[in-house]
Amino acid sequence: MFRPEFKRTPLTSGFGMLELIFHAAVRHVRKQHHNAVVGLLMSIVQSVLMVVIMVFMFDLLGLRGAALRGDFVLYIMSGVFNFATHSKTLTAVSKSDGPTSAMMKHSPMNTIVAIASAALGALYLQTLSAAVILFFYHALWTPIVIYDPVPVIGIYLLSWASGIGVGMIFKAATPWQPEFFSIATSIYARANMIFSGKMFLANTIPAGRLHFYTWNPLFHSIDQTRGYMFQNYHPHNSSIEYTIWVTFILIIIGLMGENFTRKYASLSWNAGR
Repeated sequence: MFRPEFKRTPLTSGFGMLELIFHAAVRHVRKQHHNAVVGLLMSIVQSVLMVVIMVFMFDLLGLRGAALRGDFVLYIMSGVFNFATHSKTLTAVSKSDGPTSAMMKHSPMNTIVAIASAALGALYLQTLSAAVILFFYHALWTPIVIYDPVPVIGIYLLSWASGIGVGMIFKAATPWQPEFFSIATSIYARANMIFSGKMFLANTIPAGRLHFYTWNPLFHSIDQTRGYMFQNYHPHNSSIEYTIWVTFILIIIGLMGENFTRKYASLSWNAGR
């Protein structure tokens, strides 16, 4: 009310939106834990536990020799980091503030900002966690050698983007039937433990079972990551173009669904539940 009025151009509006997304992303990160350092440590511990458990499982089952030639722990990390980023982003986006949230009472705020900030917050935590883990592994255990690091980073971001697309689908559908789609989100996240292919190589999957995995864009992302990360591995059963197109389609459908839901969402929907 007491803010001076000035003519807003598309450029200033765009920068204003980016600033709002930044502050909302900071709020989203701080919301998970009041102490930012503790929140980061919790994210690091979760990723480390996933890596340790998978290494222990491979050793226990005698499957370590079935992995590709190269650093075995780095091979495990290539799957864990893509999987964790996809899953955490999916959960953050699907549970971001909706049209009936109290945050939407503030004039500049809208659901697109809420989705973008939730996605950026998840990316920040997972990327920082991965960087810290890789640094300490490189410094304390063995030097890390990545064959082609730039495409590895690009596909990592693609795993994040596919998490946004799937999360937006669940976010748009959840207000219509919260109980069902809450369970469906959990089922999808649990199914990705197997169908993401993070525990094995796509080239070793028999042709008769390949169709159980090729529907999943994360499966293609993880396999292509390993192709660029290790010089001796060449993916034959995955395609990066598939992940790009599926991610694009999911985000478009999610935006359409979110726009439709926003028009009809009401606080009274949950009154009878």
